[in-house]
Amino acid sequence: MFLPLLAGALAALPARADSPPDTTFVRERHRRPVFQIDQRFSIINGKVAGINGLRGGIEWRGRWRAGLGFYRLSGGLRTRQPLPEGLPAGTRDEVRFRYVAGYGEYVFIGNRRWELSAPLQVGVGYYYTRFFLPNGDSQRSGRKVLYLVEPSVAAHYRIFRWVGIGAGTGYRQVFASGQQPEDQISGYIFFARAKLFLGDLYKVVRGHERLLNPDWGSDE
Repeated sequence: MFLPLLAGALAALPARADSPPDTTFVRERHRRPVFQIDQRFSIINGKVAGINGLRGGIEWRGRWRAGLGFYRLSGGLRTRQPLPEGLPAGTRDEVRFRYVAGYGEYVFIGNRRWELSAPLQVGVGYYYTRFFLPNGDSQRSGRKVLYLVEPSVAAHYRIFRWVGIGAGTGYRQVFASGQQPEDQISGYIFFARAKLFLGDLYKVVRGHERLLNPDWGSDE
């Protein structure tokens, strides 16, 4: 008697609604290109230095990104090295470096407007010193090969569908193939980004989307 009544009661209950979709992040269906102006700052030899960078890559399903970046120290900094023998007193020396880096980035939380991600860069470059003599001439030391690893945490906000701004922080660890540089190149990094989403910008150019639409994510 009890089992038929229980079965009838269960049958009378409304069907359970499906669980609501996870809106903590919206997955994109297709791959799309991403271009970034990646301005970095770091403390080198006790001074804040700017490192200019450009990155380009591909984004998969809104979660994964990978690509390539190019970076250079924006200006020379005084070194910690003693002047080589033979250079006259009053010679000014500056450290310079450039590098190319492959990067991978995982977005672990966010939505169409904002996101928080964990980028990792691995690069190789070179480091040298330029000497400015009192008579106006200059000389340059030999290049030393450097390897870099830069883990970081980043966030960005998309102002419109096709452009966003971001910032982050991390650490740059430098390894040398030979003698370690005397200058303090390893250290904390801080960066700011301007990001162009080329696929969405193409839609704007083709007239499928409005150029300036601040409410583009409100109904999606």
